[in-house]
This record gives sequence, structure tokens and C-alpha cells, in this order.
Amino acid sequence: MLQRAIQCFMSCLVCLVVSLPALADYSKHEKAIALMDELVKEHNFERSFLLSVFKTAEQKESILEAIARPAEKRLEWFEYRKIFITKDRIEKGLAFIKTHLSTLEKAEKEFGVPKEIIASIIGVETRYGKHKGNYRVLDALATLGFDYPPRAKFFSSELKHALLLAKEQGFDIREMKGSYAGAMGYGQFIPSSYRHYAIDYDGDSVADILNNVDDAIGSVANYFLEHKWKKDQAIAFLLSDKNVKEALEPFYSKSLKPVFLLADMRKAGLIIPDKLAADSYGKIQNYVLKAGDQDWLTLHNFYVITRYNHSNLYAMAVYELAKELGLKS
Repeated sequence: MLQRAIQCFMSCLVCLVVSLPALADYSKHEKAIALMDELVKEHNFERSFLLSVFKTAEQKESILEAIARPAEKRLEWFEYRKIFITKDRIEKGLAFIKTHLSTLEKAEKEFGVPKEIIASIIGVETRYGKHKGNYRVLDALATLGFDYPPRAKFFSSELKHALLLAKEQGFDIREMKGSYAGAMGYGQFIPSSYRHYAIDYDGDSVADILNNVDDAIGSVANYFLEHKWKKDQAIAFLLSDKNVKEALEPFYSKSLKPVFLLADMRKAGLIIPDKLAADSYGKIQNYVLKAGDQDWLTLHNFYVITRYNHSNLYAMAVYELAKELGLKS
């Protein structure tokens, strides 16, 4: 009952936010004024420039509606899987790997991240660059940062990062396009991730993941390395159906972060794949993920995928698509 009441409250809150009248001039919004003050004082922005930017920012009701119903929150695995593991996405993924094989192999060698995982991320995020988002990043982050109370602090910070990013890379923030949440480019980096993890991978002195596929490939690989991807280690194993419910149940977890030791799972009677040798995985924490009628033992690298998008469904989609693209582990 409490959970239902909370859900009703959040739904009402979203409806209230969505019904707010669109602002014609965000430059007069008190939160925008505070952000401009900070950027002028701490980062040497020209106030006249910031005023001109925020005067063009628009509140978008479609953004407020979209953030209230993310697929990861409302779909079951079998529904979510159908979106991403399709014949078309697999075929285009194989073509993407063939076209960009030299760059993908270079990134795999330098960062230790399989080319299929890199391609899968780009495939899940944007269909290999075909759908990178049509919202102006400025509109998305102003709308969510100033008029979406549940996550205003986060998105206001991302708006600040977007302005700094545009200044650093020589972009016009009024022209930058992305998702309803302000994620950009082939790999859909939010502005803070763009600034921290995007790299210039083709040597032209600009880290452009918006339009440069080489930079995007290198940046996705760098993101995984920075989040402690372990080279040549497995991601997940489908557990044998010989495991009985009583043995599995204590190890189901909704936590994104692994919470159990492999050794404890063995002691409890779980039948663990022989490939998980104790000397390789004994000290790595793992947990069981139920995906429909399947039980998966997910490892450290699976958790790393959830650092890209904080969803087990997302990580499983990336992993399964990567396997369809030729991933062996």
C-alpha cells in the first residue's frame, strides 16, 4: 500500500510539473540566474553570452513526459529484449564492425574491451549512430534542471557541464542535439561523462563523439576501462536448470552492485559453471539475475556495464547483443 501511495504521489508530481506553462525566457528563471552567476564567477563566462543562450532555451513538455516513463522501469525482460535483440540490429551491428574493424581492434587492444561490447553499446544506444537524438541539449537540461524537481540538482549540474563542454570543445551549445535527458553522440554520453571520459581517438585534437565515429569508439572503450573493466574475464553465465529454487533464492538480488561471494554460492549448493575456476573468480562478488525464466550468474564485468546505464535489463541487452555480434566470453 505504501509503495502504491508513493507511486501515485510521484505520478501526480510529474503531472503537475508537465502542466507548468512553458517559459519564453529561461534567462529570468531564478535557478538559471544562480547558474549564470556561478559560471561567470568561477569559469570566466561572459554574462551577455549566457543571457543570450538562456533566452533561447525552451521548456519541453515531451521531455517531462518521457522521463516519467523510462523503459527500464516499466518493462519486463522479455519486453525489453524484443526492443534490442532484433535481426535488423544484429545485421547492422555486424556491418558496423566490418566497416570500423581497424578502429575497433585498436581500441580492444589498447583498452582491453571487446570490440563486440563497444559495438553493442553503440547499437543499443543509437542504432550505430542512426538515432542520436533530436532534442536540443540546452532545452533538455534546462527543462529538467529547472522544472523537474525530483532530479533538478542532477540535471542542473549536467547543464553546467554542457556549457563547460561546449566552451572547451568549441561547440555551440544551441546546436548540440541529444536525447530527452541530454545524452549525446554515438554512445549517448551525458555532459559530465563526455568531459571525463570522451577522448580524441583520431588525432585531430577534438574529442567529438557527436559526429566522429572513431572518437566515439575510443571513448566508449575508455569509459569501460575507467570503470575497471577486467580484460579477458567473463561477463555472465546462464546457470544450469539443475539448480533448485531453494538454492537459488537466497542469491537473487535487485542490487546493481554484486553482493555475494562465489565461494559462498558453491557452499550453498549452487551448481556453478566449471569455467569459473576458483583461482580466477573466487574473490569476485557475484549475484544471480533472473531474466524471464532464466537464471544468470553475473560477474564483475556485467556490473561495469551497469555503470553505463544503471539497469540490469540494459546490461543484459548489451551482453546478449554482443554475443550475437560474435562475443565469445
